[in-house]
Amino acid sequence: MRRTNPFFITEIIDSGKRSSLGWVEDSYSPGLSDFSLAGVGQGFLGLPLANGKLRLFLAFIFLALALIAGRSFYLQSIKGEYYFSLAENNRIRINYSRAQRGIIYDRNGKPLVKNISGFSLLITPVGLPEDSQAQQAVLARVAGVAGIDQKEIEEKISDKRYFFQPIIIKTGIDYEQAMLLKVLSADLPGVTLEVDAWRSYIDGQSFSHLLGYVGKISPEEYEEKSAAYLLSDNIGKIGLEKYYEDYLRGHHGEKKVEVDALGQEKKILSYFSPLAGSDIVLAVDADLQNRIYEILEERLGQTKAASVIVSDPTNGEILALVDYPSYDNNLFSLGISQVDYQKLLDDERKPLFSRSIAGEYPSGSTIKLVLATAGLEEGVIDRQTSFNSVGGLWIGKWFFPDWRAGGHGSTNVVKAIADSVNTFFYYLGGGYGDFQGLGVERIVKYLDMFGLGNTTGIDLPNEKPGLVPTPEWKQALKDEIWYIGDTYHLAIGQGDLLVTPLQVNNYTVAIANGGKLYRPHLAREIIQADGVRQAVMPEVILDNFVQPENLQIVREGMRQTVTAGSARSLMALPVEVAGKTGTAQWNNNKENHAWFTGFAPYEQPTFVITILVEEGGEGSSIAVPIASEIIRYWFTKN
Repeated sequence: MRRTNPFFITEIIDSGKRSSLGWVEDSYSPGLSDFSLAGVGQGFLGLPLANGKLRLFLAFIFLALALIAGRSFYLQSIKGEYYFSLAENNRIRINYSRAQRGIIYDRNGKPLVKNISGFSLLITPVGLPEDSQAQQAVLARVAGVAGIDQKEIEEKISDKRYFFQPIIIKTGIDYEQAMLLKVLSADLPGVTLEVDAWRSYIDGQSFSHLLGYVGKISPEEYEEKSAAYLLSDNIGKIGLEKYYEDYLRGHHGEKKVEVDALGQEKKILSYFSPLAGSDIVLAVDADLQNRIYEILEERLGQTKAASVIVSDPTNGEILALVDYPSYDNNLFSLGISQVDYQKLLDDERKPLFSRSIAGEYPSGSTIKLVLATAGLEEGVIDRQTSFNSVGGLWIGKWFFPDWRAGGHGSTNVVKAIADSVNTFFYYLGGGYGDFQGLGVERIVKYLDMFGLGNTTGIDLPNEKPGLVPTPEWKQALKDEIWYIGDTYHLAIGQGDLLVTPLQVNNYTVAIANGGKLYRPHLAREIIQADGVRQAVMPEVILDNFVQPENLQIVREGMRQTVTAGSARSLMALPVEVAGKTGTAQWNNNKENHAWFTGFAPYEQPTFVITILVEEGGEGSSIAVPIASEIIRYWFTKN
């Protein structure tokens, strides 16, 4: 059988000649072994390519093959694990059972927090319909029922890194709304309603700075801790809730299931139960903490701010740590409103500020306890060393005054502490005339030994170190040399020296107990979910760095402060108290800060108290009366 078939030939080359042709006919039959064209004779049919074009064509082919091979390598080798994970996650679902967060108790077993159950709305992006219109319809329906802006929902689920994670859309959903969403969620793929839990803080504002609060994990926190957390988890944000997060949080239960193409559960692959978080027992006495806050409210009202710290000098335990004013940490449990948050920010007394551990203040005369110890230890003075206080010292044209016009007369170290005689400490710190004082280097050495210029290591986040100025620091920061006046100011707790109330309390502990500087701690015991108890042991930072007899002289000065000095009102208490007042200048246009630090009973101390009242004026007029009420309460109660 023969047939003809037209085809188009653009060029035919025969015997080195090129001619253009139109349509011609080809006659062939199956098995045709030769090929001829009428009028052309013997020749060949093809597309001629010059050598350059041929090389270009081959290069294109090789480049295409290389791109295909490279892409294949990228998908299989470099991104192979990712796509395998993607496929597995489409096949496998993990359902979590939330762990119960541990409870925090005071030293007497009184709970300070509790867990409240409620409902949260979540969306898992991978579970939403693939069709864009269907997905929008689901989101619109959720937004309508939950009372949320749809754009807000879309924003929350837009991060593709969390494609397989349940993302929390709304917390604190009331019961009626929760029931409606539960019914609707059966027809809303990817939407789930879960029982959630929040913290309820029992003792109100007195514990807010100490306990802190929990809140929903932020994207930044999740990136840091993603191996152990879900995007819908609560996490400690500040305070003890943050510091002991790893103990309190527990571990979620997990059920890994295989699902079919419709997302229906087919088989359980693995399961383990949730493990509740550990409970924390504090050294803090809740009744004392609350009473201190009440006393501050009664005495300071709405105009002042203060810090009060009470500790046990035998082991470094914190019995109370109160910042005033405070805030209601329950506001943060479900997410504080912008209005409420702005109100806290606008309050001039800074209720969110933890003065006890982060407030850095001039120490005023409370630092004289450390200077007296240093002078005795270094042999610069002894118990009998006396200087004549006539109202102050002149260095050239500069005058360094005593607080009492005309001075205090002949003064030894005990009287200098009791009456807070500046002249004595000018001599002791920087020297005068023929007398050689400690000098800045030795002063700095003892300030460092007593923990100043460093954090104490208390079990709270965001503690500040304060500042111990040195000649090197001043030269670097201010481009100025160190003058004798700088040493005089340092010796009485003025100038650039900055301390936190906790640091003052901690060095008072070391003086009270005979020379042990502890790391202060709030936690007393950790109780694991299985009931195993782990005691938090006292930790000594420095011991035997001062001779006991020298500290006894300093304690005598503190006792004389109460019997004959600036804290005589404490004589009316049912227990013998020793202490030191302080008045710290910090701003020429504002009131001085008021200090008191002391301990009781005098012979065998079990109670160290430090009080700072911002812009309170004289320590003797405001800090001492507050101390008196607190000490009376504690020793009457106990």
